[in-house]
Amino acid sequence: MAFDNLAEKLAQRKAESLYRRRRVLQSPQGATVCVDGQNFLAFCSNDYLGLANDSRLKAAMVDAVNLSGVGSGASHLVNGHHEQHHLLEEELAEFLGVERVLCFSSGYMANIGTVNALLGKQDHVFEDRLNHASLLDAGLLSGARFHRYLHADVASLNSKLSRAMHPGSERLVITDGVFSMDGDVAPLAELAQACRQHDAWLMVDDAHGYGVIGKGGRGAVNAAGLSVKDVPLQVGTLGKAFGTSGAFVAGDETTIETLIQFARSYIYTTAMPPSIAAATRKSLQIVMAEDWRRQHLATLIAAFRKGCEQLGFRLMSSTTPIQPILMGTADLAIRWSLFLQEKGILITAIRPPTVPAGTSRLRITFTAAHTEADVMRLIDQLKIGLRNPELAKALRCEDGQ
Repeated sequence: MAFDNLAEKLAQRKAESLYRRRRVLQSPQGATVCVDGQNFLAFCSNDYLGLANDSRLKAAMVDAVNLSGVGSGASHLVNGHHEQHHLLEEELAEFLGVERVLCFSSGYMANIGTVNALLGKQDHVFEDRLNHASLLDAGLLSGARFHRYLHADVASLNSKLSRAMHPGSERLVITDGVFSMDGDVAPLAELAQACRQHDAWLMVDDAHGYGVIGKGGRGAVNAAGLSVKDVPLQVGTLGKAFGTSGAFVAGDETTIETLIQFARSYIYTTAMPPSIAAATRKSLQIVMAEDWRRQHLATLIAAFRKGCEQLGFRLMSSTTPIQPILMGTADLAIRWSLFLQEKGILITAIRPPTVPAGTSRLRITFTAAHTEADVMRLIDQLKIGLRNPELAKALRCEDGQ
């Protein structure tokens, strides 16, 4: 019988502590959430600025629903490109200091559409080994010759660029701005220099950087002091720091018009609801105006790192709201996640294939909705966990002690 090994694959995933289960969220996003009927202090949302349940965004969305209806009804190129979409694109372009922005329904679709519109089988694509799955899939699906360089390693990229010299072929280097599982920031200035030397384009997916770093939350490219000349393609999502949904690609006039004409995931997809665009326009105003949110995040992050280092946990080199605690094995990450869940704290265990084998972790994320007291509660529970002989012993073993 066809596909008769599916149950066996599921059983194997369970045996390897890699099985994933969906939880049912029964409240808005926030520092405290209700999941499966239980209240938790949550540290596993990408709502970095705490805007997903902001009353101003909700009011903007309700007003737009009353004026524009619920659905967009069509793709952008048929009859679905609403005034709210158009205004959002113009305002995002002004925010980023670029000629144009194009909105997509999701970050995955933005990456797939962009890369496949620009590359063909004769071209080359170079990707950081720890890039998001959507970027890796985009490169593979393009049919271009696919190269992966060592994480954040410019020398590795330069070596691969030097060997890929084929007349008539384009070369596109792709990296996350802030890496979603490690929280570190790509060396964008050095990557841009490598691209200039080898006549390649640089594309940065800054899904986890926009709103959080850079002047007024303008992201990693801005923080690195780079422009569209250095980074011709910037990709961002709206479902993280902006608190809404959807994504965008930023670039010059010619590049964005090319995507409108050739990006299949844009052409053949129903546009996001106009109300989402309206709420995002309000969010953009808040992102620019309320710098206290970023300052508060920095305070929380510093307090967390200090507490964890005092306890001896293994942290990663991150200054962003993504603060992973390395556990090593998937089993240990799950055990710590369940222990914290019993204490009323929700943190997801991240395991392969999302991260490389041997680097399973608790991916802790902070939002502007958290308080310093929330951080201290988390630190206290981590300290209590170290008193558990099984958890502490396994953690020491993973650390090689």
